[in-house]
Amino acid sequence: MEGMSDVIRRGQFFDGEESESRFSGPTTGDERRMLVDMLGAQRATLRLKCADLGHELAERSVEPSTLSLLGLVRHLADVERRWFRQVLNGQEVALRFWSAAAPDGDFDGAVSSPGVIREAWEAWRAEVEFAQTFTERAPDLEVSGKDAWRGEVSLRWVLIHMIEEYARHNGHADLLRERIDGAIGI
Repeated sequence: MEGMSDVIRRGQFFDGEESESRFSGPTTGDERRMLVDMLGAQRATLRLKCADLGHELAERSVEPSTLSLLGLVRHLADVERRWFRQVLNGQEVALRFWSAAAPDGDFDGAVSSPGVIREAWEAWRAEVEFAQTFTERAPDLEVSGKDAWRGEVSLRWVLIHMIEEYARHNGHADLLRERIDGAIGI
């Protein structure tokens, strides 16, 4: 059929080496490696959904929602910080973007200022790096911490929860990116 080579499928992969390597981890074997690789794939998916965008990262989905790609980056930076620094490592550090006084600060503060965008990515990268280092150094997946919401949680549970958190928000990112410039793919 004429023109079929131009047809794209929503479920196709984004182009590029990072996209192709995201899901190349093991599918059997060591549990920690599988969990770490799957979480890494989800983190890479968020980066891909935001790639090559500037001020557009702050574009909102639809009224009255404040959901944006930049808001997701800020939100996930705080989620990483909460679970790995606060809960598992026991650090008494404030979240970066939301608080009791600004419970939606991660999304409400996601504006198109270059400084805000830079700060969000720097925060996200720092929290991901901390989480990766913490996970690498943990003696096993039973390392645990106390959480006011869930009680005692293990590193295993946090990794599974983080995969779920990213996967859910990457679904949002799919729609946000398509709305911005029509880019689709996983």
